[in-house]
Amino acid sequence: MLDIEDLGLPIRNTFLTIGPGGVFLVLVKPQGRSRVRLAGDVMQVGGRRYKYVAEARALAEQVTRALSKTVGATVPVTPVIALAGNGAIDVHGVPKGCLVTSYRELDYILTSYGERIAARTVNKLFSVARHPVTWQNTGSDAQVEAYKWYSPDAVTDKRTPQG
Repeated sequence: MLDIEDLGLPIRNTFLTIGPGGVFLVLVKPQGRSRVRLAGDVMQVGGRRYKYVAEARALAEQVTRALSKTVGATVPVTPVIALAGNGAIDVHGVPKGCLVTSYRELDYILTSYGERIAARTVNKLFSVARHPVTWQNTGSDAQVEAYKWYSPDAVTDKRTPQG
């Protein structure tokens, strides 16, 4: 688990989790003792509407672009909203492409995805996510191109050359 703020992005209480179930962007949002009502993309906490679902999707898309650019392949990131508090959560419809849960059930949600990524790939993605080049917003891609997440001695293509 990586704190997004430690990676250089100015976002608090947001974490990048990379595990066998996939890559997840977890936003921790305060709930307190307030009732949460969830109806699709609309989330109300204590009677006030918040754009948590849109925020989670936008951040997950930003992380997807950054990781995919560095890796050179599409890395899907699933947005997750974890509500910190002990109020009731009423669900009248779940948002598409975004998970919403209480912080107490976060581990169950993340492990329920099974093993979609091999342990070796998890380690590689974690290494890429920790590297500062991944999160730079420069116009030049020279540093991204120079950074290799694999050993230069490693064979990247397992197919035999045709010739």
